[in-house]
Amino acid sequence: MKFPCRLDKFISHLAELPRSKARAAIKRQEAQVNGEVITAFDFQITQQDKVTFAGEPMVFLGKRYFMLHKPVGYVCANVDELHPTVFDLLDEPNMADFHVAGRLDIDTTGLVLITNDGDWSHRITSPKHNKLKTYLVETQEPITEDALEQLRNGVQLHNEKDLTRPAKAEALATYSLRLSISEGKYHQVKRMLAAVGNKVVELHREQIGNIILDENLAAGEYRELKEGEVKL
Repeated sequence: MKFPCRLDKFISHLAELPRSKARAAIKRQEAQVNGEVITAFDFQITQQDKVTFAGEPMVFLGKRYFMLHKPVGYVCANVDELHPTVFDLLDEPNMADFHVAGRLDIDTTGLVLITNDGDWSHRITSPKHNKLKTYLVETQEPITEDALEQLRNGVQLHNEKDLTRPAKAEALATYSLRLSISEGKYHQVKRMLAAVGNKVVELHREQIGNIILDENLAAGEYRELKEGEVKL
């Protein structure tokens, strides 16, 4: 939300009402700005103004940033008709402007970042900023040194013109590896493993850039990012 802002838009957003209902309530003299009843829909307010609506203070909380430990079965969307979304796991006010910075598939677990700061999420997710995303991968077939070397050099994905960017790949056990990539192509990790003759059985994201999933967060839990994490 940008300021100055129209009163009807501000109330509609924070009260989570259709604009028409917000306007009707303003017309009924239910809105006050700095203690004065305002009936003009297009009255311009700033972040410093004190707005009350139907007797309740309307406070814009500004830019916010959350990390979520995504469980299996949730989609990274604001609304979905078939599946629960990651937003169903958040108990926070005024989430209409929020979005996921770096989506995960419905069957993938791990770190998801949620914010209402579009510039910040672009810096996190855009390939040109080269932020590594790190995954723990469980595979169907054993991890071979040849497969690791291919991943490190870049592999050819089906229906893609260019090779993937070189990845960081480290074998952790016979059927597991840690993989770090700086791109975000559709189903990229799964397609990369398929390109080297293997199949992903389980996939978990543990890190985006320098932001690491809090080990104290159980699946389905979330917390606000610390100031230092936002700056990372």
